[in-house]
Amino acid sequence: MSLELGTPDPRVRSFVLPTRIVWTSESGVEAPENLLSFGDDGCTLTPPGGDEPVALVLDYGRELHGGIRLQTPQTPKREPATVRIRFGESVSEVMAEPNNDHTPHDYTVPVPWWGHMEVGTTGFRFVRIDLLESEIPVVISEAPAAFIYRPLEYHGSFRCSDERLNEIWEVGAYTVHLCMQDHVWDGIKRDRLVWIGDLHPETKVICDVFGECDVVPSSLDYARDHYPLPGWMNGISSYSIMWLFCHADWYLYHGNRGYLEEQRDYLLGLVDHLVSYVDDQGKERLDGHRFLEWPTSEDPTAIDYGLQALMVLGLECAAQLCEALGETAAARNARETADRARGCQREPTDRKVARALAVLAGMEDALQVNERVFCSDPYRDTSTFYGYYLLEARAKAGDYKGAMDLIRNYWGGMLDMGATTFWEGFSIDWMPDSVPIDELPKEGMRDIHADFGDWCYKGLRHSLCHGWAAGPTAWLIEHVLGLRPTSPGFATMAVEPHLGDLDWAEGSIATPRGPVRVRHERTDSGIDTRVLEKPDGVEIAK
Repeated sequence: MSLELGTPDPRVRSFVLPTRIVWTSESGVEAPENLLSFGDDGCTLTPPGGDEPVALVLDYGRELHGGIRLQTPQTPKREPATVRIRFGESVSEVMAEPNNDHTPHDYTVPVPWWGHMEVGTTGFRFVRIDLLESEIPVVISEAPAAFIYRPLEYHGSFRCSDERLNEIWEVGAYTVHLCMQDHVWDGIKRDRLVWIGDLHPETKVICDVFGECDVVPSSLDYARDHYPLPGWMNGISSYSIMWLFCHADWYLYHGNRGYLEEQRDYLLGLVDHLVSYVDDQGKERLDGHRFLEWPTSEDPTAIDYGLQALMVLGLECAAQLCEALGETAAARNARETADRARGCQREPTDRKVARALAVLAGMEDALQVNERVFCSDPYRDTSTFYGYYLLEARAKAGDYKGAMDLIRNYWGGMLDMGATTFWEGFSIDWMPDSVPIDELPKEGMRDIHADFGDWCYKGLRHSLCHGWAAGPTAWLIEHVLGLRPTSPGFATMAVEPHLGDLDWAEGSIATPRGPVRVRHERTDSGIDTRVLEKPDGVEIAK
């Protein structure tokens, strides 16, 4: 007799102990500190004999994906008891009624009187355990998180003279790492789905940090196969365009011609489909859900302006991919249509993300837009998702210090509010008089999780681990370290550092042949660059 095995899972599990006890009820909880280590000494939850809950809240120190394992040794009555387990990305979430949209993270379960059990699969940092049984005490000897993740090596790295930027880089890389599950997800608590447009900043981080990982092709193929032409991916026209963004970057970084060949038929069909939505004057007329990102979703002028630029950028990506495949007629059609669309003027907007796309598409002067738009109240009118393209546009204007200040203040603002992963949405206006996510709600103060958010992420539905928010991790490698491929598969690459106000920076980028590692130091005469590691087969362009 042989054991038939299913499909192997590339993910692994490890057990992570809580790092602190956030809160316990006034009575009924004995020795909760025993849960901070592995061992036989337990924490006892004793029935209260009244209406007050018996409960405690555990902090696992950082955002995790998975569940919790409760080890419950023998109890006097030798009967199972009932507990309620709430998972939360903030303390306020576990102290309230969690939103169970997309994936449950609020469970009422019996626990064995002698044994262990696992509960949950979600994104969380905090867990609240309530004893619901009115007669049977529960002894919990261990309560580690069952952490599920891909065991990936970080080939890309970043360190510099500013510790705040170092922490932001690490948090961004970790955010994307958590979202690399069976596919590349939007978030690990909610939107555990392939939203292909949202995937582009994550793809950039994966290319730079982890290299060629099969989770990206499987996600791109999922979208291709589930949304056949003439439909739009996820029902959103701009997301089909951003499928092209992802493929263009994936081919440039990895040079996998065989995988690109698999896209030929869909790619050629998509080129024809997009070209049909550009009129003789170069104006895009995309149908489906016309969408950039949530903060501009109620501003049709910004949407029109941004989609015009996205059409230009997407057709340029399509032309590059078609040229790599030898499809010269399709490449010419895409490029000529992009050139026509680039010259089409749309009703102007001052929204930064739409103007950033126009800068990247070559439709506006980068220096002028940076001075007049991006530098005006620089930490507002951005988003965790499209903020990446704003950083790219500021780099195109040569404003590296301004971009790094945006990273420090906007993404750094989430760190100041207790974040260990970056959020689905954020505004610096949420911060004053608000309680961080790792503290109990306080009377008279705002709750940074429950009281804010908008559109699809209102209140506790708001995901605090969203991969689209990790753009600074890629940006710091590609612009501060200046590491990027200039031909497919890193046959050639650039090393063009931009230190801004930094004294030094060092780090690496993943390539198909191994990491390239550099160190840059500011000197009286400029920047001294040393290549510390470079594999054979990678040529650094002069």
